[in-house]
Parts: sequence; C-alpha cells; structure tokens
Amino acid sequence: MCGICGIFNYRDDQPVEPDVVARMTQTMVHRGPDDEGTHFAGSLGLGFRRLSIIDLSPAGHQPMSDPERRTWVVFNGEIYNFRELRRELEAHGREFRTQCDTEVIVQGYNQWGDGVLNRLNGMFGLAIWDEPQRRLLVARDAMGIKPVYYALRDGSLFFGSEIRPVLAGLGERRHVNPLALSMFLRYRYTPSPLTLFSGVMKLAAGEKLTIINGDVKTARWYQFVPEPFSRTPSSDEARETLLELYKGAVKRHLISDVPVGLLLSGGMDSGLLLGMMNLCGSSWPTFTVGYGSKFKDDELDDAAETARHYSARNAAVRLDRQAFETALPRIVDVLEEPVASSSIVPMYFVCQRARQDVKVALIGQGPDELFGGYTRHLGVRYGSHWRRLPRWLRSPLATMVNALPRQEALKRAMYSLGTKDRLRRYQQIFSIQPPEIIDSLFRPDLLPPDADSKLLECWAELAPIIEKQDELNGFHLLELRSSLPDELLMYGDKLSMAHSLEARVPYLDREVVEYVQRLGARFKVRNGSRKWLHRQVCRQFLPREIVQRKKRGFAVNVVDDWFHEALRGKIKGYLLDDQSLMYEFLRPDVVHRLLGEHVSRRQDNHKILFSMVVFEQWLRSGEAPVSAGQPR
Repeated sequence: MCGICGIFNYRDDQPVEPDVVARMTQTMVHRGPDDEGTHFAGSLGLGFRRLSIIDLSPAGHQPMSDPERRTWVVFNGEIYNFRELRRELEAHGREFRTQCDTEVIVQGYNQWGDGVLNRLNGMFGLAIWDEPQRRLLVARDAMGIKPVYYALRDGSLFFGSEIRPVLAGLGERRHVNPLALSMFLRYRYTPSPLTLFSGVMKLAAGEKLTIINGDVKTARWYQFVPEPFSRTPSSDEARETLLELYKGAVKRHLISDVPVGLLLSGGMDSGLLLGMMNLCGSSWPTFTVGYGSKFKDDELDDAAETARHYSARNAAVRLDRQAFETALPRIVDVLEEPVASSSIVPMYFVCQRARQDVKVALIGQGPDELFGGYTRHLGVRYGSHWRRLPRWLRSPLATMVNALPRQEALKRAMYSLGTKDRLRRYQQIFSIQPPEIIDSLFRPDLLPPDADSKLLECWAELAPIIEKQDELNGFHLLELRSSLPDELLMYGDKLSMAHSLEARVPYLDREVVEYVQRLGARFKVRNGSRKWLHRQVCRQFLPREIVQRKKRGFAVNVVDDWFHEALRGKIKGYLLDDQSLMYEFLRPDVVHRLLGEHVSRRQDNHKILFSMVVFEQWLRSGEAPVSAGQPR
C-alpha cells in the first residue's frame, strides 16, 4: 500500500521538472512513510511513497523496472495472487530479483502487455511506463478499491492516488464543478469520472487511461459479464462453494510481512472474517468503535463477545458527540472529495486506533452489495409486484404515503419503484431527494439542463451488461461498479491511509465477486430474507447468537442522532448564516426551508442537511476550490 503520482507532457515532450514531482510526492507522506522514489524519462516523471507490507527490504523500492530498464512501474495496493503469477512467468523464462508483488506487474506487462491487468487478483492503482514505445498506462483495479485521480491540461497529464498531488502538480486556482456538486447532493457521493474539483477526474473501477503518440484514451479494461450457470447450483452446492471461496480469499488477504488485524463490528460479516482468520492463525488483534451502553445500537459488547469466542484480542474506541463535532472538519479534509455518510466518523477513529498495533487491517465491506443487505434491496427484489398493480390502486396508496410525516425513505420507494425505465428507476432509488428539490437548491444558471439525467451518462457503458441481468443483479452491478467504489471504498481508502493503515477487503476478492454475480436473485434475497446465501454460510460457521444480531454497521444511527442534536448548535449556524461559503452555489431560502421542515419534524431531511454541512466543511478546508467553474 503506497501512494503514486506522475506527470506526462505528452504533446510537446517538454522535460518534467523534478521539483514539481517532488512537491506532488510530498503531499502523500501519510500514504507511504517508509520510503520514497522518483523516475524521470524526459517528458515523463513518476513519484512514489512506500508503506512497506511485503518484502520489507530495499529491493521493494519504487519506481521499479526490469533489468533492461524498459518497463517502469509505480504501484499502490496488493496483488494477492502474485506468487502464482510469478511461477507462471518464470515458466515463460522471466527472471525475478525481489520477493515483491510489484515485480510481477513489471514482468507481467513484458509478457502480456495490458492483458496483465486481467490476470491480477488484488487492489491497485498503478502506472506502467513503456520506454521503447513512450507509452503510459494508468489503471484502477477491477473493484475500484484503490482510487486514481487525474487531470489533463494543455497537453500534460497529472495523476495520483489522491487529489492533493494532482492539485500540487497543476498549481492553479481551483473551482467547483456545479454538475458534480448536484450529483453529490443527490446521491451523497460523486460518481466517476467526476469530482467536485472542476477538471479533476477519477478513473472508474476497472478503467484504464493510455497515452501514446499524443493520443489519450480511457476505456474499461475489466469487461466481466456475469452469465448464469448452465446448471443452477443447489442451495447446498452454492453454500459450500461460497464457503471455500471465502476461505481462499481470506487466506490470500492475510499475506503480509507486517502485523495484520481486523476492524470488528458486532455483526456477522466481520465475525465470519474473524472465524476464517482463525483457520490461518490465532489471537488476532481486533478493533471496534462504540458509544457506550446507553445507546441501543452500540456494538462494543457484541464485538467483545465475538472476539472472546475466537480468542482474539479486542481494542475498543469509545466516541462521544463532542469528538464527532470536533473531528468532522478534519475527516472531511482527509476525504478530499466530500462523502456524506455518517459512518465516516467511526471509520476514521477505528483506523486511527488500529494503526497503533498493526499496519494491515481486514474490513468486512462487500456482502451488503453482493447479496442485498440493505432495505432498498427488498424494494428492488419485489418492486415488480408494485408496478403490476393497476394505476387506480397505486395512486391512492401513493397519496396516503405522501401524506405521512417524516417517511421520506418510504415515499422515495413508492416513487422510484413505480418508474418503468430501468436505469431511471435505479437512479431514483439512489437519490436522497426528488430531482426538483435538488435543482431548486441551486442559484440560477449554475446547473446544465437535465442535470438529473447526467448520472445515466456515467452508467451508459454498463447498460448493455445490466440488461442481461435480473432486476436485483442489475442493481447490484451498479453498486459494485459505481456507488461502492466511489463512495464506501473511496472513504475506506482515504480514512485508513490517513493513518498509514492498509485496509483489505476479502469479500471483494475477484473470485468471490465473479461467482456471486452469476447467482440468481433467489440466492440473495429469498422470502424477504436479505443476504440469504451469505447468511447460510455464516450459520454453518458462526454461533447462532452472532448470526442473529441486528445489523448496526458501526452504529451509524448514533452518529445520525448526534447530528440531529448538533443542529441546535454550531452546525445549525452553518446552514442559517447567509455568509456561509455554500451560498455562492446554493439558495439560502431553500436551505432554510429544508431545515425548518426538519426541525419542526414535518419532514426527515437529515441526509440532505448533513450533505450540505459536509459540503460547507469541505469548502472551508485547505484544499477546497475558490469558486464555481466548468470543467476544462
């Protein structure tokens, strides 16, 4: 796990200034405190910061090349099948000088070209420089676990693992992209390829950028199309296969030359990881965040019980509302591009505590998006029943629901699930407010026409694959290739690396994901039971009391309650003060109305209000843009 950056002056071939690359690299010391390196080849400059995980010797120094110095690589992440690939490459006559997974990428590119990407099972953001062809390849892993940002300016490419090195390379005034802001307010994150920084883009999960002879292209290198099995497996067969895939994934994700731990909640997802980790060792260090027993959603006791069951060590972090309010500006600054999920607060603190004892931590992200763990998945799975109802029955039911106070989730469900167009229906499910409310927030002439439809353009190349899936699997595909990488995995990367902690995601191992995607909806949501197949594996492996615990997800409901309380203090002031920076873009009267509806309890607007508070905090951070502007 590291940080990468670089510049390529692909149009005029002007030499890259070493001082600029050094400035870019210096912004990522937290990602790689153990070593740094650069490589220059005329119009190309590569920068690197290292967090040593595998092969701690100086042989792991990057940028790394082959002996002939024809192929150079900077690489952030881990390749879990690097040993198998190494043996295969050695059989082709390729020679290795280190024990690092990075060298597998170098020699793999020499053997297979860009095809090496499809052979990698791991998480990565990487750049490969082909010196003989003067060709640059920049790529993000299939699941989008590692982010890659870039900007194109006047014939030059600037790229990095974070936005900060890109901005440091550009050295220009920064502007907010209003379209990206509207997407953030609609969905609480900004989908690829956009960021809130005008002109700064991010690669989508499984996407690559190539430059040769002045020609810049982006394309999805990961083209996996889930196809149903020719013979549908039985429930028992599917359960046994999934269990073996889980075991293999966990074993691969434990490969490390430094201490490894687990971020442990009180639920079954991380509990199952701990149980499978015990097949490979014992007395694992685990880390939990909580709020005290007075909160019904606190997980400290449940997590401690799970840790005791598996003879694991457990360290707890206890948060309070003051810590939440004090830390929020710092956390928003770390994220670089805002994400309005309340789980960013506990995630930040549990990663901070874990880094005191370990350098690598496994996290239980993935089963909800793979198997349908959220309430919205019930609506997607059974929404066709609602759409089949005659209009004369649906209309009065919808009218009754719309009259209910503070039932925004139910209202959005009724509205979205009745939409006939499939992608538009999925879009509305992701939205936290109706499009007309989001559009009304903006000052005149800031948004382009049909701003609400722009997300569909981001999804356009996925549409042919989605059409081949059943309703639930089509929605899961969007989650896996859009919302998961650009929201949950993005903030997982930023908040862990802020503390020089490598976070690994075993449930998103390619072998696991590609198997699960081929299973039909009945294996995921069955008879109203969410995560059905995953739950069967857990029941086979975990004690009953762990499987039956209520899903809490680091007790984000507590953080939501704290936000409600904070609306009576300083945070409320952000929304009421007409001098707040957000009002360069948003209309104070509409924001005040949303706040008034929420405080009076006529509507539950906490999601959009929290999004605006996060946006305001972001504008006040050191890296925030100075004004509105259109992408270049």
